[in-house]
Amino acid sequence: MAVVLLAGAGAGGGALAARQGGDAAVGNGNRAGGTLVLPVPEAIAALGLPWPQEGQSAVAAAKVGVLGVRGPQQPVPIASVTKVMTAYVVLRDHPLQDGEDGPTITVDARAAEEAEATDESTAPVTAGQRLTQRKLLEVMLLPSANNVARLLARWDAGSEDAFVARMNAQAARLGMTGTTYTGASGLEATTVSTAADQLKLAREAMKDPALRATVALRDTTLPGRAAPLRNTNRLLDLPGVVGLKTGSTTSAGGNLMWALEVADGTDGSGRRLVYGVVLGQRAGTTPADGLRAALERSGRLVDALRQKLPGVLPALDGGRQEWA
Repeated sequence: MAVVLLAGAGAGGGALAARQGGDAAVGNGNRAGGTLVLPVPEAIAALGLPWPQEGQSAVAAAKVGVLGVRGPQQPVPIASVTKVMTAYVVLRDHPLQDGEDGPTITVDARAAEEAEATDESTAPVTAGQRLTQRKLLEVMLLPSANNVARLLARWDAGSEDAFVARMNAQAARLGMTGTTYTGASGLEATTVSTAADQLKLAREAMKDPALRATVALRDTTLPGRAAPLRNTNRLLDLPGVVGLKTGSTTSAGGNLMWALEVADGTDGSGRRLVYGVVLGQRAGTTPADGLRAALERSGRLVDALRQKLPGVLPALDGGRQEWA
């Protein structure tokens, strides 16, 4: 399928997206199916990005905008990538300053009971345990603890249903028109989105200092537990990667939202943030196989962008500025 850049608009700034379904030629302002298809800037085309051949993907760079999308931008399950919105909503309601741990939250009996589940990703918290907001965000985002995501939702909004309403309200505010959240953890296959939508969230999420610091961590600890809780995002092992979040289930396949810093400036001293989303890799296999594929294929995009993007940034700067 061809990479197609389309004119569009939406709060949060994803001004380009892929035409849903089928191939399309990229022309000089031609219309395909009633939608204006814009020419791909030569500098972007020259990147020759190694797009995954299944699912859907999207990449954008700060101060430039969307570099491209691949695959039909139709809503699909996103698994634990959902937790980025969960953290985003919690931090909008309860912001954390640098070095601040936030209020202490008591683990309820429900979160402790869910910790024993064997059919989902959880963290070993216990009833009555008191943990800070920052610590719970780490435990939710790094080992991808579903029980902690639901605990934070109840703490923030009183119930998970009320919290989900806040998630969907934020999605609407950001112009994520193909997104529906039905839970705080992403376990539900009814939580769906597109790569283009999640790209908008990636940009907003990385603006929050506490969220940005958390997703860059390799591991965290829980009081009374010697073994660290490790980040499932092994893409952090690659140079320049500074986040964000994995997600995998059998129905969703492997999914990954990532953030990368590349060299910026003639002397390479500056850094430019690049955002990427890869969804639906090896759906229908095992969560482990799907995640492995998402990590490998995202890694190829990251390597190509780190090597090639700095050389074309001067040609791209001064053009689209919706992601400034």
